[in-house]
Amino acid sequence: MLDMSWGEIMVIGAVALIVIGPKDLPKALRTVGQVTGKLRRMAAEFQGQFNEAMREAELDEVKKQLQGVNDSVNSVGSTNFNPIQTIRDELKTSIEAPVPAPAAPEAIPSQEAAPEISPAEVVPSAPQEVAEASDASIQAAVEGRAPAPVDPLTELPPPPSVDPAVEIAESLRREAEYEAQQAALAEHLSKEPQKSDAKAG
Repeated sequence: MLDMSWGEIMVIGAVALIVIGPKDLPKALRTVGQVTGKLRRMAAEFQGQFNEAMREAELDEVKKQLQGVNDSVNSVGSTNFNPIQTIRDELKTSIEAPVPAPAAPEAIPSQEAAPEISPAEVVPSAPQEVAEASDASIQAAVEGRAPAPVDPLTELPPPPSVDPAVEIAESLRREAEYEAQQAALAEHLSKEPQKSDAKAG
């Protein structure tokens, strides 16, 4: 604490013994111990109050940040935020956007008169045809023709008719019943040899 060596402490003890005297030395040491304890308690209390004030200052700052986040969430929530509708609108605008036609179709000598693609050919009827339809729309864009707009959400599968949580709960129940049956069977089989041993003896 005061960075003193044992030798220095011995010298201070010897001087205190001579100055105070052996009769009053225990009382003086007790008083010094009590004063030192009071100083340590006061220092610990001050440090605790200082740390508490720092925590309160940090909490106030965190509260302000949380209030700001809460305000921003409330402002977003009041603007009718619908991510599915936003994605659907973006997909429709990207598909329905007109493709600029080339200025001179005669400038491409390798292209012959390409057959027109009907809307029935663009809309895939099976998952294997999705790649072919996208290739056809890319080819139409390269050739300067606008492909027929396709609603990407028409081929979505229907939502599940059974709640997945119910299915999981049912499978867990069946598994627990199976384990209970196995335990009962094992217990029954373990009792049978004991009965046969009892009959034999």
